[in-house]
Parts: sequence; C-alpha cells; structure tokens
Amino acid sequence: MGMSVTIGLADHQDAEQILKLQYLCYQSEAELYGDYSIEPLTETLAAARAEISETCVLVARLGPEVVGAVRGRVDADGTACIGRLIVHPRMQRHGLGGRLLVAIEDRLAAERAAARYRLFTGHRSEGNLRLYRRLGYAPVSTEQVSRHLSLITMEKEASASVAAAV
Repeated sequence: MGMSVTIGLADHQDAEQILKLQYLCYQSEAELYGDYSIEPLTETLAAARAEISETCVLVARLGPEVVGAVRGRVDADGTACIGRLIVHPRMQRHGLGGRLLVAIEDRLAAERAAARYRLFTGHRSEGNLRLYRRLGYAPVSTEQVSRHLSLITMEKEASASVAAAV
C-alpha cells in the first residue's frame, strides 16, 4: 500500500529540506537561462527559516519527506504574491504542483483576505506557463531582467480561483 501526499504548513524544522529540494528543482531553471546565481540557488538557511516564520509556506509530504513547497504573502492592497513553487522531479507531472498552488491560494484567501494572486516565471519556462494558464492565471506584464531572461508576471482574481474549483 502506497503513501499519499499531504499538504500542510511548514515549520522551521522543514527549512533545510525545503532548501535542499529548492536547490534540486531550480537546477533546470538555471540551466535553461544559463544563470546559476539565481536567488533560489543562493538562498541561505537563515533566510529560508525567516521566510517560514514571516510568510505562509506550505509543504507537500510523502511520509516524512518534503516533496514540494510553495510560499505566499499578501500585500496591504490584497494582492497575494506566490513564489517558489517546487515539486521533486520524481513527483512532477502528477498534479502536485497544481494542488500546492490551489492550497496556497485557498489559505491566503481564507486567512489573509487575498483578493487577487500574482506570480511570475521566466519566459522559457513552458511547463510553468502551462500550469499557471490552466489554473486561470493570465499574463499582465513582461520585464526583461537580462539578455537571456524576461520575467512574465501573471495574475488572477481570487474569485476566479473559486470558480475554477467548482
């Protein structure tokens, strides 16, 4: 009998597993853009612990192992900024990324009054773009960060999340 993946709040004890998983998951992004100095690959354990205590961080667990995570915070205007959505490579393409994204949206709306959601991804990250579009996000801006990277900002209203789930 196999174990099922559960999603819940991260605590400071999860920081090291999250950071190791993040490092693993962002290797493909770094390779895609030819930049291994991206923030997810240089984040410190202290910074990860601080983010866990200051924002909403969810983890997906398979038994005791953290196999996915996502972070979010809500600004004063009600905009939830979602980031660092990661899923272990062996667990990808099974819907876990979508489950994590919907879980953080639900939590940020219920507990922190999010009115809209915002996230970003690189222009070459086709898998991310497909997932976000499928879950109702639409591009609202593009910013050229470097010669090799443009960041696409995507948003959706919180009410769109409820409609998509029904």
